[in-house]
Amino acid sequence: MIRKIIHIDEEKCNGCGLCADACHEGAIDIIDGKAKLVRENFCDGFGDCLPNCPTGAITFEEREAPEYDEEAVKRAKESKEMDEMKHMHHEGGCPGSRMMQFHKEEEQMQDTAPAASTGRAVSRLNQWPCQIKLLPAQAPFFDGAKLLIAADCTAYAYVNMHEDFMKGKITVIGCPKLDAVDYTEKLTAIIRDNDIRSVTIVRMEVPCCGGLQRAAENALKASGKFIPWQVVTISRDGRILD
Repeated sequence: MIRKIIHIDEEKCNGCGLCADACHEGAIDIIDGKAKLVRENFCDGFGDCLPNCPTGAITFEEREAPEYDEEAVKRAKESKEMDEMKHMHHEGGCPGSRMMQFHKEEEQMQDTAPAASTGRAVSRLNQWPCQIKLLPAQAPFFDGAKLLIAADCTAYAYVNMHEDFMKGKITVIGCPKLDAVDYTEKLTAIIRDNDIRSVTIVRMEVPCCGGLQRAAENALKASGKFIPWQVVTISRDGRILD
């Protein structure tokens, strides 16, 4: 039958998974980093997924499609397996890659006095995921963000990492030696395709961290943007060297 159904432009899709969360029918999955309409008979044509797409990759079209099967959707919703599938996202469908933004800064501002008096530390991580390899190139939390690009080990070596560097920033982390990748392409896309206000690179003094710094610097150049940036180096015993 000819009916209204969604269409996903994979060229525009960044794999953030917001549409899959918004689709109450479970018609969308994230496969190989892209949103796909995998159950046409589950799509009701109401478009709950549309306003949640940050890249405008989802539109309506009228075409031949299976009739919306309300009973099948109901049975699937009752299935634990279906519930787990709806919450699986990019990078092979791992639930740990599900994109989230934590609106904690304002809440934590109210906790400043108690935290200072009791010595209780608070997390300044404002989004998930934070690993460069798992991050989408575009995401709502990048809009107007101060970007922190940090080597994995810095958070362990430098005791005040959260308060001195992560607070008020979107944090992305990586280790070019362990990941055995060049982050330049991903970082270029993040800086080029989002409204990034500044970039702070925090690295260790060890030579392998030079790969992270070079990738960030090359990404800044390749983005074609003029953005304030700085590099901070942490010693192995936890001191700021420059």
